[in-house]
Parts: sequence; structure tokens; C-alpha cells
Amino acid sequence: MPMATTKRDLYEVLGVARDAAPDDIKKAYRQMALKYHPDRNPGDKEAEKKFRESAEAYEVLSDAGKRQRYDRYGHAGLEGAAVHDFRSTDDIMSAFSDIFGGGLFGDIFGDRRRGPRPGPDLLMKLEIELVDAARGVSRSIEVSRQDFCGECRGSGAKPGTVASTCNYCGGRGQVVQTRGFFQVATTCPACGGDGVRITDPCPTCRGGGRVPSTVKMQVDVPPGVESGMRLQYRNQGELGDVGAPRGNLQIQVIVRRHPFFERRRNDLFCQVPISFAQAALGAEVEVPTLDGPDRIMVPRGTQSGEVLRIKGRGMPDINGRSRGDELVEVVVETPRHLTSRQEELLREFAEIEHHQVSPRRKSFLEKIRDYFTEEAEASESDDS
Repeated sequence: MPMATTKRDLYEVLGVARDAAPDDIKKAYRQMALKYHPDRNPGDKEAEKKFRESAEAYEVLSDAGKRQRYDRYGHAGLEGAAVHDFRSTDDIMSAFSDIFGGGLFGDIFGDRRRGPRPGPDLLMKLEIELVDAARGVSRSIEVSRQDFCGECRGSGAKPGTVASTCNYCGGRGQVVQTRGFFQVATTCPACGGDGVRITDPCPTCRGGGRVPSTVKMQVDVPPGVESGMRLQYRNQGELGDVGAPRGNLQIQVIVRRHPFFERRRNDLFCQVPISFAQAALGAEVEVPTLDGPDRIMVPRGTQSGEVLRIKGRGMPDINGRSRGDELVEVVVETPRHLTSRQEELLREFAEIEHHQVSPRRKSFLEKIRDYFTEEAEASESDDS
């Protein structure tokens, strides 16, 4: 089983107190992002990791609802919530365009955009039971994301007004600065790279052009899915720029631990206790399966730890090719409490067994005898 990784406290990641104000959280994130930005740390995997980690922390702590859930339940409170799946630097810069759009970051790193940017992916976790993973299941989920403001249709300008061309950059979204022998194009600090300025913002979205929304979706989990697998729904993620597609929605499936079964690829493993008499004489015993209780034949003379195989009763292959087997490990239980009659019979059996040693035990005793004989001969040779 893989070792579980411990997630760091989000306040610790940004270096702020748990009662930090939103502006302090934003300021701390700007400092972290500036320090660990990949353009400032080329090839540094640790800096890249911290850059992504600080973005994940800021996304939660800058959202009042997610922050409240995190404060009450920790990381477990975020399970099932729609959070950005930051896979690249561009994803992070797109998600926090208000921070990266211009000013300090624009001057240092320049403008990364090439035309309308698609929205970033969203990642959600969906927990299901092992039976659901075997049979497939359909679940209804709620996805929190942004939509274009219906009042201004995403323009950010009050209805009846239009955005004006930015007079600082002339509508280009960039300004060119001369630094020594070089000319550097950076994001316009006045319009954030949009090329236009909104003088009369929409009262509904306050000029942002976007509003929070929650949509219901049906998620179809296919039979045979393994824990950790992701289902992708294209263009169901976060908004991108106007004219660009949404990002994708990634659903990570988490299969809960089953009380009887352990999955081993497409096989299912379980342990079934039997008595000494059943193991010695053979018996038909009841075993659990995903389809309900069933019975298998335990052969005469079965040893504790032996594995019996039930063909075709494991997990289906996710590609639909075949179904695995169920592996039943037999565990012979030693009785803790005996009646006087049971004890009498066992003593009689032991006396008979003493004169009729089993082949396996005979071989074991012979190995012990040979070992000590060799040790004694070696000792006599050293003494001489």
C-alpha cells in the first residue's frame, strides 16, 4: 500500500496567522509567487513545487466559503469542493489574473498570453464504495465555478455603456519600455492587458464580467474504476477569456476501503476463517463475494494460509475485456475454549498422531536432527 502524504497547513504555506485579513493573505501570496515564480527559478523543481503549493493555499484562503470549511474540518473539508487543478504556471496565472495581470508581475515576467486563454481545469473528488466501482454508478454533483455576468454579458461595463480604449497603451494591452540596449514589452498596468478600460462598471459583477455559479452535473463512473483514477469532462471547468473555451473538469474517484476485500489489480483478496476439523476433513464453507454470500469447497487437508481461487468473481476490467478472480485465503482457527469431551478427543488424537507422524512433520524433524548433527560434528572437528 502506498504511504499517505501529509498536506501542509495552508496558513503555514503562506506564512500568515489563522486570523489574517484577506488583504494580508493576498499580500503574502504575492510575495510567495514572486519569490518562487519559475521564470525567476529556471529548472528549480523545489521552487516550482512551492509556487504551485502557494497558489493552492491562496485559492482556498482567498475564498470565504472554502476558508470556512478548511478552518472547521481541515483538508478533509475541501473534499468534494471544486478546486483548481494547477498543472502549469499558465494555469495559475490565468486563475489569478487580477494578481498577475500587470504591475509588479507584468514588469518582471512580461505578458504570457497569446490570444484568448482557455480556462483552468477544476479538480473534484468523488468517493464511492467498492461495489459501486465493480458495477459502475451514476452520481449527481454540484460544481462551483464562474459564469459570465448575465447583466453585462461578460463585458464588465454597465448595460448601455461600453468600455473605452485604454489611453495608456493605445488598446494594445502592452507597453514597451527601453532598458539599456533592449526593448521589453510588458502588460499594461492601467488595463491589465485587456486593451480597454471600464469607466462605468456593471453593478452586478462590479466590472469583473463574471459571477459565481453552481451547476449540477451527472457523473457516470464506469465499472472497474480504480481508486485515484480521474474522469475528464471537457469544457466543464473554469471560465477562460472571452471567446476561449472553458477548462476541463477532472473528477478523481476515491474508492472507500471495504471491510472484507482488498483489491489487487482486478482480483479481490479476502480471508475466511475455518475450524481445524473443516481443514482436516474438508468442508463446504460460506464466503463473501461482491454479488452476495456464496459457498466454496475446502479440500481435505487444507493448510492455514492456502489460497483458494473463485474464477470470475473479482473486479471487471475497466476496458471491458474480462473480470478478475476472488482469492480466498483460508485461516485455520485454533479453538480457545473446549468442552471436556472435545479435549478428550483431541488428547486421543494427539496420542495417535505421536505414533503416526505426518510426512511434512517428519521432514521437518529430520531437518532439525541433521542440523544439530552437523553442528556437533563441526564442534568436534574444531576441538581436535
